[in-house]
Amino acid sequence: MLRPHTYATLPERLVHYGTLVFTGLVLLFLIAPVLAIVPLSFNAEPYFSYPMPGLSLQWYRDFFGNARWRDALILSLELAACVTVLATALGTVAALGLSRTNLPWRSVILGMLILPMIVPVIITAVSVFMFYGYFGLIGTFPGLVLAHTVLAAPFVVITVTATLTSFDWNLDRAAQGLGAPPLLSFRKVILPLIMPGVVSGALFAFVTSFDEVVVALFLSSAEQRTLPKQMFSGIREMISPTITAAATVQIVISTLMLIGFELLRRRSERLRGIRD
Repeated sequence: MLRPHTYATLPERLVHYGTLVFTGLVLLFLIAPVLAIVPLSFNAEPYFSYPMPGLSLQWYRDFFGNARWRDALILSLELAACVTVLATALGTVAALGLSRTNLPWRSVILGMLILPMIVPVIITAVSVFMFYGYFGLIGTFPGLVLAHTVLAAPFVVITVTATLTSFDWNLDRAAQGLGAPPLLSFRKVILPLIMPGVVSGALFAFVTSFDEVVVALFLSSAEQRTLPKQMFSGIREMISPTITAAATVQIVISTLMLIGFELLRRRSERLRGIRD
């Protein structure tokens, strides 16, 4: 079967391929810093320059072998895991409440929930720092978890709310009409159908916490060094190619998260009967 653009005129083909080329150039411009930093993590010399004289894994050995870098990675993963659980739970519950059409001031509440996505992070960090001062949460792990949850929860709210727009609430009413309690109806009927949106929100929450540095600089103690904070401190104190290895690890983890998000998106489309 011939594609529709087979019958396109020459100007239409030029526009079509010109758009593809322009889009490719924009994407290349956006990912060029990533493409540049990854090869430098394999540089045999302690310089940020091209061409590289040779290849080596010494910076990865230093990253995984140095206790400071290793502890920073573990802390970031633990922090991101806790934030993911908490933000996903809170964001999903908030999205379920916002999905009710009879909720008063729905748009105002939604705007307040997604406010951390709009307000500059530095303002959020300063505000949380001043607020935490009254409760002694500065320099504590729970304090970091709560602060990162504030930044990550809006992503869960947005993704789950988008999933609930096409949800048929008659299924929930039917389950409750058959005697299922609200909690059982949520677990057996609602949650399986909105699971792609919930997991997508959880992935965004994980990446948000894992890559965050501004709030960590304000709230963490000297002993608490997340991976982004350790990288920031490394740039200020002593520029070492180990930073490129740490950046590559972050890129790999974030890329895996995005791939997982794309797979979930396609699964969600298949569940809704959408075909490419």
